[in-house]
Amino acid sequence: MSDQVLAEIKNLHTYFYLAEGVVRAVDGVDLTIKAGRTLGIVGESGCGKSITALSLMQLVPSPGKIEEGEITYYQTIHQTESASTSNVIEITKLKPNSREMRAIRGNQISMVFQEPMAAMLPVRTVGAQIMEAIMLHQQVNKVEARERAIDILARAKLPNADRIVDTYPFQLSGGMRQRALSCNPDILIADEPTTALDVTTEAQILDLMRELQREYNMAIMYITHNLGVIAEMAQEVAVMYMGKVVEQTDVASIFRNPLHPYTQALLRSIPQLDDVMARAGQKKRLETIKGMVPDPYSVLPGCSFHPRCPQFMEGVCNEVEPAVIEVEPGHIVRCHLYASRSTKARAN
Repeated sequence: MSDQVLAEIKNLHTYFYLAEGVVRAVDGVDLTIKAGRTLGIVGESGCGKSITALSLMQLVPSPGKIEEGEITYYQTIHQTESASTSNVIEITKLKPNSREMRAIRGNQISMVFQEPMAAMLPVRTVGAQIMEAIMLHQQVNKVEARERAIDILARAKLPNADRIVDTYPFQLSGGMRQRALSCNPDILIADEPTTALDVTTEAQILDLMRELQREYNMAIMYITHNLGVIAEMAQEVAVMYMGKVVEQTDVASIFRNPLHPYTQALLRSIPQLDDVMARAGQKKRLETIKGMVPDPYSVLPGCSFHPRCPQFMEGVCNEVEPAVIEVEPGHIVRCHLYASRSTKARAN
């Protein structure tokens, strides 16, 4: 598995300026995306997962704005078995509708959006929409673009690809649409790609993503609420809360040794087979995270999770914002509980 870095997000702040106030949707996020690896992003709705992805694509909707930070894309221009040459592109310095950004978006960096039913235009055929992207990014004519569109659909294991290319999105199931949206970019952002799909179709899509990743050494940024899928798909995991990454490490460590109280609470809320067997015949509710996500317009002093934290420390958690602490190599957490155990601390 490669350690080649394809994209780096540093100190990203993406804000929305509304009449009710400022929503700090992404508030100081650092992430690294590597070739051939899957980075899982988890957290409750509204924690900033999708806005982080849209920032990487320069697709933040108005009145949102990237206020601060850097997004660097290392575009591979020549690669051999032993080395590769990259063109360094500062995405945050490109205008969303610039020629340079349009050349990257949908080509080297692609996104499978959360809602497959609305992600494709209903009045144009599936093939026409795929061909448009091919002709935009590659020097081919309409006939060649059609052949490549059929090949993409066939690679996505859609039956009768030569027929599906002429169908409309409403004629396909949700799972078929999700697969039609997949291609072979350097970085694939998958935003809840299996939402509203049955488990059989979900498994097929996950298998397809892994197959494409192996074939093209593609990096995947996988956004989901489903920690079971993260355990199966990801090598690294970032847990987000209120626009910040509160914990990040490899997938084995996040399940074996979760550090942040929020991560621990997320894992406790998952049904466990042993618990189900032990509670057979007993009426007992699943454990939930107490309280509510704070008002997005408010800026809480200290740790943003402190009103819901079972390990809350008065005078510390509600007053001092925690630094990013590396508790062990490759395992960082944003929590006051580990200040004395840190090998490296990074101020905000």
